This record gives sequence, structure tokens and C-alpha cells, in this order.
Amino acid sequence: MPLDENEPARVAEAVKEWGILYAVLTMPTRDDLQDGGAAHFARVIEAIHALTPDVKVEPLISDLQGNFNALKTVLSAGPDVLAHNVETVPELYRSVRIGAQYERTLNVLAESKKIAPHILTKTGFMVGLGETDAQIKNLMKDLRSAGVDLLTIGQYLAPSASHYPVARYPEPEEYREWEEHALSLGFKGVASGPLVRSSYRAGALYARAKGVNSCACK
Repeated sequence: MPLDENEPARVAEAVKEWGILYAVLTMPTRDDLQDGGAAHFARVIEAIHALTPDVKVEPLISDLQGNFNALKTVLSAGPDVLAHNVETVPELYRSVRIGAQYERTLNVLAESKKIAPHILTKTGFMVGLGETDAQIKNLMKDLRSAGVDLLTIGQYLAPSASHYPVARYPEPEEYREWEEHALSLGFKGVASGPLVRSSYRAGALYARAKGVNSCACK
């Protein structure tokens, strides 16, 4: 599918018209494009900033096939947060994230922090896939070693009977314990709960990390 050259302007206009103060943008995997769609995504971010300078922007990117030049392109647009989801513990990658690479995901997050240390990095993962508590805590440790600032943890729900099955539904107390553990490791903001997704109260999580009034980032 060819890129829509008018999309950056249209997205920026929509953000302004709807009065959005914190915009989370997602991108599909575009391996058919040399840069994975990075330049186009950067233009969307730039268009939003040009039309509504006070709006915070959080792009949720693919792994860009590990192309760090493409990653630099996205970061050069000046997002407030760079998000890329790890999705699950490394032990489950072969069965849950077929085609994805755990180390590449970590490298994207770590390289983002090296390229633009001032930009917050964010990731999220699902539980209920069969992972152990020890694996979850080791994953958190790896993410902190990669310099990740913000973390989301939520329940995996199978879209259909043909998808990967749910192994269990952790209790609310477990989510609280994971949040406390993550904060003890040095994450600046953590959202952990059964209904949490990567964009869950994203503005509030950003505000918490920055120590500002969350009402300004809703």
C-alpha cells in the first residue's frame, strides 16, 4: 500500500480539532519500505508539533527491523516518549512472537536512549501467557538495563479460540507487587493491572515521570 502524503497534515488537524493534549500514535510493520515507514512517521510527529506545539506525542513504533538509522529519523522529529513493546518474556518469544527477536527489541529501546537521552522510553508486556514470576522480574531487569523509563503490564486476552490460549488470570495483588518491584528497580512510571494496555492513561504516566500536573497531559 502506498504512503498517503497527506496523512501527516490530516492527523495533525484531527489532533487539533479533537483537542487532544497527549497523542499516542501507532505504526504498522512496513517491511516493504526501506526505512520501515520511519520518515513518514516522523513527518506526522513534526506536523502535530507544528500545528499544536503544546501537544505531547508518543509514537509506538515497530522494531524497524533493527534499522538504527530509521530509529534516528523518528527520534529526530522530537517525540516526548518513544514506545516499543517487548510484549512478553524472552522464554515465550518463539511461541508467542514468531518472527520477532527479543534482543532486537531490547536493542531498539537501548539505542533510543543512546541517541536521545532526553526522550523517555517506554515498553509494555502481557501476562497470563504461561510466564513465571521469576521470568517477569528478569524481564524487568533487562528493560531497566536498556534504560527504559516507563512500563505497562496488562492481562493477555486471546482474540479468538484459534489464537494463543490464556494460561491464567493473575490476581490484582500480583499486579500491585509487580508495580512495586518495577518502581524499586528505578522505572519512572509504571501502570500495572488486568485492563492496562500500552496507551493506558499514557498522559498521566508521562506526567508522573516528569513530575508535572497530569491534568495538563490528559
